Amino acid sequence: MTQHHVKHLIIGGGIIGCSTAYHLAKNGETDIVLLEKASLTEGATWHAAGLVGQLRSSRNTTRMLKRSVAMYDALEVETGMAFDWKKVGSLRLAATKERLLEAQRLTTMARSFDLEMSMITAEEAKALFPYIDATGLEGAAYIPSDGHVDPASLCQTIAAAARRMGVDIRQGEKVEDFIVEEGKISQVITDQGRYSADTVIMAAGMWSRELGAKLGIKVPACAVEHQYIVTEPLPQPELVKGLPTLRDPERLVYYKPDAGGRLVIGGYEEGTLPFGDTGIPGEFVRQLLPDNLDRFGPLAELAAEVTPVLNEVGIRQVINGPIPYSADGDFVMGWAPGFDNLMMATGFLYGIAAGGGAGEMIAEWIIEGRPSLDLWPLDVRRFGPHHGSRAFMYPRAVEHYAHHYKMRYPGQEHETARQLRLSPLYQSLKEKGAVYGSKNGWERPLWFAPDGVDPVDQLDFLNPGWQQFSEQEHKAVREGVALIDQSSFAKFEMFGPSALDTLQHLAACNMDKPEGSVIYAQLCNKAGGIEADLTITRLGADHFYIVTGSGFGVHDADWIRRHMPQDGSCHLIEVTSARAVINICGPKSRQVLQSICEEDLSNAAFPFGTAQNITLGAAPVRAVRIGFVGELGWELHVPTEFGAHVYDQLWQAGQGQGICNVGYRAIDSLRLEKGYLYWSGDISPDYTPIEAGLGFRVHLKSGGDFIGREVLAQQKQDGPKRRLCTFVTEARLPLYGGETIIHNGQTVSLATAAGFGHSAGKTILFGYLDKALWDETDFEVEVFGQRHPIAKVEGPLYDPENTRLKS
Repeated sequence: MTQHHVKHLIIGGGIIGCSTAYHLAKNGETDIVLLEKASLTEGATWHAAGLVGQLRSSRNTTRMLKRSVAMYDALEVETGMAFDWKKVGSLRLAATKERLLEAQRLTTMARSFDLEMSMITAEEAKALFPYIDATGLEGAAYIPSDGHVDPASLCQTIAAAARRMGVDIRQGEKVEDFIVEEGKISQVITDQGRYSADTVIMAAGMWSRELGAKLGIKVPACAVEHQYIVTEPLPQPELVKGLPTLRDPERLVYYKPDAGGRLVIGGYEEGTLPFGDTGIPGEFVRQLLPDNLDRFGPLAELAAEVTPVLNEVGIRQVINGPIPYSADGDFVMGWAPGFDNLMMATGFLYGIAAGGGAGEMIAEWIIEGRPSLDLWPLDVRRFGPHHGSRAFMYPRAVEHYAHHYKMRYPGQEHETARQLRLSPLYQSLKEKGAVYGSKNGWERPLWFAPDGVDPVDQLDFLNPGWQQFSEQEHKAVREGVALIDQSSFAKFEMFGPSALDTLQHLAACNMDKPEGSVIYAQLCNKAGGIEADLTITRLGADHFYIVTGSGFGVHDADWIRRHMPQDGSCHLIEVTSARAVINICGPKSRQVLQSICEEDLSNAAFPFGTAQNITLGAAPVRAVRIGFVGELGWELHVPTEFGAHVYDQLWQAGQGQGICNVGYRAIDSLRLEKGYLYWSGDISPDYTPIEAGLGFRVHLKSGGDFIGREVLAQQKQDGPKRRLCTFVTEARLPLYGGETIIHNGQTVSLATAAGFGHSAGKTILFGYLDKALWDETDFEVEVFGQRHPIAKVEGPLYDPENTRLKS
């Protein structure tokens, strides 16, 4: 077989693969080959509906989609090729008062994301889209920079531009297998030859799962059926050409103007069918699936309610095709854990909208090592191995699909593929009223329903019912003693002769502390941004215990492993399943814990920031005196088989002190009062420890030659240009994060986190401000379209001297 060596090998000739090739070449990369088993666009791209919307729930995902629009705006001039890009704007109808609140919340979020979006009246919406019946509509949201495009023409145009810059696009060449050596894809085997490549980019859409299986990985990407119809020409077809795209989430449908005065109408119904769950049949090249009008019929009826003209025109065509999906409905991007040279770029539900920006981000990721935008919500490392299993992925994808437009309240949980990872306390807590949520497959208590209250989550935009119960849990932590099941923490042990040197290189703080020390650490990238935020306990000279958030284990372990020596002098093993974690906290926690502990737990014998092995009941326990709620307490890391025993001992011992179970929603209000930060929200690779107010954890004198040191040293010397600030108001506002922060009428920030501090008696927000605003105190926050005054204050609001934590 013919042997080739290339620098970048892209598998897949849809919009994502072509855009990645284009952006690599545009950034000066050469020796780029794209392999497509059939012809360009002939997977899912060619039959995509072609809507280009930009607003998503993540700020940086929205920014990425804005880059798609910027690319499409310039591409025709750049290439001289027309591809039917229509920047006609988009409408989102609000058919009920709840939908109006949803639209107002999205509009506020868009403003904080620097995306122009405005609320308009029902009459104004009808003026933009005359075919709608505005009767009963509460209003609409309008984004003028959205639009629609012909997907196949767009993809061919991008491919042509890539070819002009030297990209070699090889159609009709199928990837059949891989050879992997020492964590690197050394050979990509096709039906026409073999390739070795510095980087292999998996942009194979719904085929990525099958190709991943050949690599021994479960790619959390699949496909489901999606239908839309093309109508016959509408009355006054000349009106159709300039219509905006339209989404009516209450009726689960979307609209796109089409050629000849027609409309494309699609939607997201209950019970779509998974595609390829037992393997994609045959070659499946440029094929559609049999239409299912019985399944689409209810959507058509709903669409006719708001656009009665549909009762007057026929259906010209029904399109039913498989569309890519992922285990959580969002993209699968980034360096694949366990491989040195495999870049994932798959699972794109709205690939046409994302194509331009996603290709740009993937190219940056390859060339620079990371994208210019932190894309954690899209990062492949957010998934665990169970996410790619057939039992999880397809039921969850079908559920996501059905909920694409359905009302989704803040904090709403998924219903499928649950009860996968259970703490040894699960059943006991369930019997005590635990209302469970899911994180990375783990069932975790969100709050506890008292006797007489159904243990069912109580959700609402303005006044969710769970808050009153979470408030009582909050007070129990502040005033008494409480237990929190935190078994879902991701836990690792690092050991070996070079373990300390490795951590000194990774962590911005000094890791050479005495045995038994518990160290709060940030692992930074070359730009000083925070790649991981975790606690590390030194168990021995060459032995460390690492604890991070439930959803961050794969990500953090991958970051660490990519910076470990390859000579076998350092090892990292996951021990998450080996230990349950029970957090006992509150001013009475020492009294309860001491009553069943054989060792001395006094402040002198067991100071804050240390760890010891103790005996609780009959169980050997690693007790870590640290916590995320700001009170006296210990994390008890218990061998899993002893978890229920230790919990029962603590529960019985605490009866005289009014011991209480506490869920994760109370943790959030407790940590806000203390100014404790959450990775992926308040801190991320976009922000440095110094900008986040964590400069005290950056040890330039005692720390090692750690990654990002030069940038952080410069920031310590010159001061940062932005910093994380705390804002408060006496008003109890329905905030959830992402709201716009305003000064003198101008958007200046967004809320990275927000909630009500029950002990402080204030609504608390965090947000980054540029240096020019640090001396200002008076700001506003926009909530559901209304502005409310907030004041910038110096935090934290609760126990700023940490006297209670260290008592």
